[in-house]
Amino acid sequence: MSEKKGSWFSRLFRSKKEEQVEKVDEVIEAPVETVEPVVAEEKATSEASLAAVESAISVNTAALSESETLDIAPNQPHHHETIAEIEAEEIFEAVAENVVAQSVETGETVLTSAPEAAQTIADTEEKIAETIETAHAQEIAHTVEEAIKAPEAVLQEKPKTGFFKRLKERLGKTRDGITAGLADLFIGKKSIDDDILEELETRLLMADVGVEVTQKLIANITAEVSRKNLSNVDELLAALNKEMVEILKPVEKPLVVDNTEHSPYVILMVGVNGVGKTTTIGKLAKKFQSEGKSVMLAAGDTFRAAAVEQLKVWGERNNIPVVAQKEGADPASVMFDAMESAKARKVDILIADTAGRLHTQAGLMQELAKIHRVMGRVDESAPHEVMLVVDASTGQNALNQATQFNEIVKLSGITFTKLDGTAKGGIIFAIADKLNVPVRFIGVGEAIDDLRPFEAESFVSAIVGQASDHA
Repeated sequence: MSEKKGSWFSRLFRSKKEEQVEKVDEVIEAPVETVEPVVAEEKATSEASLAAVESAISVNTAALSESETLDIAPNQPHHHETIAEIEAEEIFEAVAENVVAQSVETGETVLTSAPEAAQTIADTEEKIAETIETAHAQEIAHTVEEAIKAPEAVLQEKPKTGFFKRLKERLGKTRDGITAGLADLFIGKKSIDDDILEELETRLLMADVGVEVTQKLIANITAEVSRKNLSNVDELLAALNKEMVEILKPVEKPLVVDNTEHSPYVILMVGVNGVGKTTTIGKLAKKFQSEGKSVMLAAGDTFRAAAVEQLKVWGERNNIPVVAQKEGADPASVMFDAMESAKARKVDILIADTAGRLHTQAGLMQELAKIHRVMGRVDESAPHEVMLVVDASTGQNALNQATQFNEIVKLSGITFTKLDGTAKGGIIFAIADKLNVPVRFIGVGEAIDDLRPFEAESFVSAIVGQASDHA
């Protein structure tokens, strides 16, 4: 554009210079007394020229601003700057034509009006440059604003997933193991026969529901079939749902912390290695804290390396005090100090961690019994909750764990973890049927909200559902 402008200005002034020479010759031929400088007219012409320039700039700037409000694709690079450059070229041409027209009209010599024309054009260039710069700045601001607002729109539109939907998704492996493809067995059959019931029995056993519970379920469903109450897959699943809920309903007992009788309310967490005790403690602490309860943690796992530090991290995250001693200290001593401290601080809930131990290790199991006795010396009713944490993926071995722990320290509640990563979630039925220990919580993920109070109907619906869920 610069080359085009340069050549245009050259042509403009070259042509006017030729015009000047002709006019000077004419002036020489005229009488001397008739030649007078028209100062007033020149000034008026200059003012008119400047006014015309300002008017042209104003009109074109308004047009430029109006064009910026149009819906131009944001991905088009520097679209405002391109528009400004086009408008600038038009302004240049308009200004030049205006200057020439005014000069010819007033009969001025080019030598007299050229500086003013040059100044006018210089002023025009400056204003156009400002216009382009402003347009470019608006383009950048527009792009940045879009970049900032885009994520907000995505976040607002993101739907919230309900817990039952998440539960159903996380228990998909167990559900598929029990009922996936069950509808295919009905193809070509008018009723439920022994082959279908036998296949269902096999699937229940594979899901670690347990032999006794499976036999009970199949017996009750067979009775319904003989009474002609069941004829298709949906009715079969509905009957299975009903029978399963009846097994789990008696152990659906949420943990209720009563500080009117017990303060602090002491929860002793037990279980084998790697079941997620410490993580469960952190989630429970956060849950109780959100309910307005004051919480304290006792680092009773003095055996495992970094166990104390892990619990301290949970405490620091939630601003919860942690009572701990050095690694290798007597865990019973830690529990004694923690209970005394909780009493002195008037804490509502004390959650005590313990070292993971196999149910077959007699010495460690007796150590757990000692911890239980020491707590009773500080408070005769303590611990008020002995919660076993069970990894659901261990299957039938979890039943043996629960049985042994229940013999050493009377269990008052069970929490099942890692249900989202196993097809053996049926173990909950076997433990509930044999021990009748309340199921307090189930864990179906890593998030704090993924540890939820156990509800029999929701759990069974998530692993059984309807035939359409498994098509």
